[in-house]
Amino acid sequence: MLNMNFDQALAIDTEQMDWLASPSAGVLRKPLEREAKESGHVTSIVQYQPESFFPEHPHPQGEEILVLEGVFSDEHGDYPAGTYIRNPPDSKHSPFSKQGCVIFVKLNQFDVRDLTQVRVNTKQTPWLPGIGGLEVMPLHEFEHEHVALVKWPAGEIFQPHRHFGGEEILVLSGEFKDEHGSYPKLTWLRSPHMSQHHPFVEQETIILVKTGHLPVES
Repeated sequence: MLNMNFDQALAIDTEQMDWLASPSAGVLRKPLEREAKESGHVTSIVQYQPESFFPEHPHPQGEEILVLEGVFSDEHGDYPAGTYIRNPPDSKHSPFSKQGCVIFVKLNQFDVRDLTQVRVNTKQTPWLPGIGGLEVMPLHEFEHEHVALVKWPAGEIFQPHRHFGGEEILVLSGEFKDEHGSYPKLTWLRSPHMSQHHPFVEQETIILVKTGHLPVES
C-alpha cells in the first residue's frame, strides 16, 4: 500500500517523481496513493507515449480523469487537454493515445450509487463567480463530494477554513500557497477530515479541487 492513511496530510511535487513502468508498453505512471499494485483505490499521474494503449479493463468503483496534456482516447471518443471525465462503477473501456498524453487519474473511489457519466471540456466551459475574487467551474457533485476547478487571481487571500470530509488539490498552473508551504504546478495535496488551512496565492493560479470525499472516521 502507498499513502493509504487518510489521516495523513500529503503534499507531493509530482514533477520531482520518476516515471515508473506499467504492465502496458509505452504507458508510464507516477503513483500517489495505491491500495494494491493493479487494483483497488489508486490515484496517479499517467503518461501515454504516442501510439500506446492499455488493454480493456473494468472500473468496479469508477474512474475519474483530468487530461493534462495531449489527447487521451478510448473507443467512445477523443478527449483533449482540459477534458474532465467520470466513468461510473462497473464501466469498462480500452484507452489509448495516438499523439501521446498525460492524465491525472483516480480509480475505484466512487460511491456505488454515483452512476453519472461526465464529460466536460473545461477549455470551453465558462467560469462562475466564487467567493471573493475566485472563479469556479463546477465539474461534479454527489452528496458530500464536490469537484471543481478554481481560478485564483494574483494576490488573492482566502479565509481560514476546515475541510469536512477532507480536501484534495492538484495545482494546474501558477503556485498555490498556505501557512504550511508553497506548491508549484502539478503538486498534489491531500488534507484529512476537519483539517484547517489559510490558503493564498501571489500569482494567478488554477487548481483542481475535490472536497468531502475522504473518510470522516478512520
